[in-house]
Amino acid sequence: MKHFMVSLSAWLLVASVAVAANVDESPLAVKIVPAFPDLKITGWEEDINGKPNPLRPIIVTNFGDGSNRVVMATEQGQIHVFDNKPGAQETKLFLDLTAKVSYKDNENEEGFLGLAFHPKYKENGQFFAYYTTKDAPHTSVVSRFRVSKDNPNQADPTFEEELLRIPQPFWNHNGGTVCFGPDGFLYIVLGDGGAGNDPLGHAQNLQTLLGSILRIDIDNKSEGKPYAIPSDNPFVNQFAAGAGGNKKPLVAQPEIYAYGLRNPWRLSFDRTTGIGWIAEVGQNVWEEIDILEKGGNYGWNLREGKHVFNPAGAGIHSNLIDPIWEYHHDLGKSITGGQVYRGKEVPELAGHYVYADYVSGKVWALKYDEKTKTVTANRSIPHTMPALPVITFGEDEPGEVYFGIVTPTGQGLFKFASGK
Repeated sequence: MKHFMVSLSAWLLVASVAVAANVDESPLAVKIVPAFPDLKITGWEEDINGKPNPLRPIIVTNFGDGSNRVVMATEQGQIHVFDNKPGAQETKLFLDLTAKVSYKDNENEEGFLGLAFHPKYKENGQFFAYYTTKDAPHTSVVSRFRVSKDNPNQADPTFEEELLRIPQPFWNHNGGTVCFGPDGFLYIVLGDGGAGNDPLGHAQNLQTLLGSILRIDIDNKSEGKPYAIPSDNPFVNQFAAGAGGNKKPLVAQPEIYAYGLRNPWRLSFDRTTGIGWIAEVGQNVWEEIDILEKGGNYGWNLREGKHVFNPAGAGIHSNLIDPIWEYHHDLGKSITGGQVYRGKEVPELAGHYVYADYVSGKVWALKYDEKTKTVTANRSIPHTMPALPVITFGEDEPGEVYFGIVTPTGQGLFKFASGK
């Protein structure tokens, strides 16, 4: 028996090497360049009271209204807008939420974390944000906002409709992405609530929203909520067996679309295929990339990546979804996702999921074969910058991909260009 186990282990090692050999990991001849080198962030100061004030451009996106304007939001709670031109000089302040947003440098997974513009923004002027509120400790809020009636470069500062309020037991693992899927529903990404090891067991508990990706209908309302639950959400109307009367306890929160997540740091949808990409931050050893599946259980905290994390994860769990890609902490310790490139300026990146690691500063382009459900390439994008703490990715209206870094200089937006 012992001999069999050794042989099996050896076979698995050979098999894993063979699989890796089929993945192109050669460096990609693509450059990283400043996106808007002359851009000044309105109201941002390099120093405050003699201390450095790092810029944290947590969101890079667009209105989707045909104007080709770029939107950049800071983790402290300011949303900026500017024309999508290489020589752009200065941003305009679209909305300032710093009076409402709680952000601290020593608790830097809180703050303004998510921003999404309605698919029909041109007609209705609605947008949605996820932020940590100052009016309650460790509490996440998802709200609806709207643009000013008179100025397309300014939001209405008097309007906010709160959709969800989610208490968080700790300051870390907030997730924070809000984005619209190709189905027109709003997806909301939540981490497991923080600390280490998921101490409260949120990720495998469908009775809590934490550790999950939610999906809601913001164009309708139902059951006294300022939104509706899509009828095809995977856990709609699941109640405890044998419960009587009108007080049936929920087995699962109906907003949940997928679960078993630790700290998914960015969800994005491929504008061509509609596939949802999840970058899941690991804890001890593994960072992972997942494909969003309806009702999917991604395994935390039973597993980290494909690997057993606690004794309960050692059994057979046929319902757990494996990542399509993972990397060891020898390469990096905090994945930042990520966008599938569908622009035209860098054909070498076409169809690749571009992502990075916040700690190591490495950047990669991953190619996934949807038909065979296998990764065919994971190619590094070399750079010589001394520090590249990438905190977010995003795209403009034509599909060019940008990323934001924490920076003391104010030059925090970068993009890609052809050539070494």
